[in-house]
Amino acid sequence: MKFLNSIILLILLNTAAMAKEIKTEIVINQTPEKVWAIFTNFENYSNWNPFIKSIKGEVKVGNKITARIEPPEAKGMTFNPKILTFTTNKELSWLGHLLFKGLFDGEHKFELRDNGDGTTTFIQSEKFKGILVPLFKKMLDNNTKKGFEQMNEKLKELSEQQ
Repeated sequence: MKFLNSIILLILLNTAAMAKEIKTEIVINQTPEKVWAIFTNFENYSNWNPFIKSIKGEVKVGNKITARIEPPEAKGMTFNPKILTFTTNKELSWLGHLLFKGLFDGEHKFELRDNGDGTTTFIQSEKFKGILVPLFKKMLDNNTKKGFEQMNEKLKELSEQQ
């Protein structure tokens, strides 16, 4: 029984080591509707978005899209995530995989919270899981998080110009 408990503990510890979350947020002096209009104008991403260079395909729950990300000071990547949520003026999320499920999976979420005072809190987060996550932790903490922050700042700037 002790041996079985030890194995279960090792599995739980390794599972925790194979997970990572990044979360950023920014307050934008604009309504969720105006922020959402800029955020979901995917055709215009190449003109303003320093992190997500393109999103192609119909962004609809259940659909797969093609997304191109280019984190600062890191190699870019094109992948085909599946849309999990798409709630107008509130939330968009997708789940992507590197090569195949379980290797390096990322659930990326964008949330808009109405602060009730004409401002919006834009929250960008991603939960990473998979056996390769420990190898990429440094890059995620540095390059990927910087990419989130740069995108958030640019979205704020564009939204507040409206």
